[in-house]
Amino acid sequence: MTPTIAWLRGLSMALWLMLLTLPAAAAIQDVSSVRIHRAPDHTRLVFDLNGPVEHKVDRLSNPERLVIDLDNVDLKFDMATLTLDGTPISGVRVGRHAEGKTRVVLDLSAQVRPRTNQLKPFEPHGWRLVVDLFDTEPVAGAGRSAATPAPTPPPAATTPGSSPRPQPQPQGARPMIVAIDPGHGGEDPGAIGPGGVQEKKIVLQIAQRVYRMMQAEPGLRPVLVRDGDYYVPLAERRRIAAEKGADAFISIHADAFTNATAHGASVFALSSRGATSAQADYLARIANDSDRVAGVYEEEKDNGGLLGVLADMTMEGTLAHSLILAEGMIGELGKVTRLHGNRHKVEQANFAVLREPTMVSVLVETGFISNRDEARKLQTSAHQEKVARAIVNGVREYFTHHPQPGSWFAAERRRGNGALTHRIANGETLSSIARRYSVSEQALRSANNVNGDLIRVGQTLTIPGS
Repeated sequence: MTPTIAWLRGLSMALWLMLLTLPAAAAIQDVSSVRIHRAPDHTRLVFDLNGPVEHKVDRLSNPERLVIDLDNVDLKFDMATLTLDGTPISGVRVGRHAEGKTRVVLDLSAQVRPRTNQLKPFEPHGWRLVVDLFDTEPVAGAGRSAATPAPTPPPAATTPGSSPRPQPQPQGARPMIVAIDPGHGGEDPGAIGPGGVQEKKIVLQIAQRVYRMMQAEPGLRPVLVRDGDYYVPLAERRRIAAEKGADAFISIHADAFTNATAHGASVFALSSRGATSAQADYLARIANDSDRVAGVYEEEKDNGGLLGVLADMTMEGTLAHSLILAEGMIGELGKVTRLHGNRHKVEQANFAVLREPTMVSVLVETGFISNRDEARKLQTSAHQEKVARAIVNGVREYFTHHPQPGSWFAAERRRGNGALTHRIANGETLSSIARRYSVSEQALRSANNVNGDLIRVGQTLTIPGS
């Protein structure tokens, strides 16, 4: 082979390799749809793509606007159909420029801090380009801060006599703060049932009903973790609850399973020893994937160490009391709806959203949205009202029988019995009970004729000085 022929073959091979890379770089990507979500502190714009895209975002002033340049993109979605109410976006303009560039201009009514995130496919989504507009000043008509209750309650149930009567809020003794967490939201629809019904919408409606009912309950003060169609990262949900001083955390969901005949409500607590069933493990993995579905930033992901949290929870008895709350709640749910497997059994699994050692926490699966009959019921006001009432009853019964020192429930117990008592739960110790009520272990022993540290589950102790 002559040097010239060898050189030509090498050149042709190099050209061939170069051509192989050209289609991927120059491929036209379709934007099939665009969504917008308004959160308390930012607006999220999501472009659905069939592949990755080169993009550039520039913020311009006088007037305020954001320019999004998308390379080799065919924008098939009509941007004029987006609902911009409550966002800093006052208008959207789209243009095609030279060299296959599509330009989207967002006219702004307020200054924002933009940030983009290109997300790889993760069910139920394909490729996505996320453009977040973080508020730097108040936006007229925008959402409230997370955990701020909505001022307008949901519609009352259509069944007679189901709406609660307003009750006087507690005076003096502190109320129990209950964080109500509707699962999923925003880019994370949760499970999708027959006819396209989305879990995120159903659980928000139920959570709003729980909130409204708790407002009317003496001794309880509810807080909503999210009050609209936006996503709150798992770690942020726990932080919001802790920041508000929550005594209890109730995460509300609706099951889905590969078997469409599966049905019934369930209540879950955090597990320190693995899941109690294959279904519990499956549901925990689905719930824990929410951050990936929603497309949170790396620093927002839930990376907390579980072992340290569980050690704290075991030490303080929080996990034991979460099980007590769960047992009472599943009993209440069993009065108004079918239970999964027809069992009054609390399941446990490693749910990331429950990893908070400072409060009792449970996750309620209100039913199987993948079951056609239950999906239909979960969409009705009457059934949502029954489920919400069962959740409220479960919380109230828990605090009635396990009142916190200085609380409205403790004051009620003293008025009724003359002394505060405590029924021992599984996992509790004499020292943990003493810490709970701010009394010495010796005073606790003396008041109950207890020698040493031996106590029994189910035993009732009188709290000295109460």
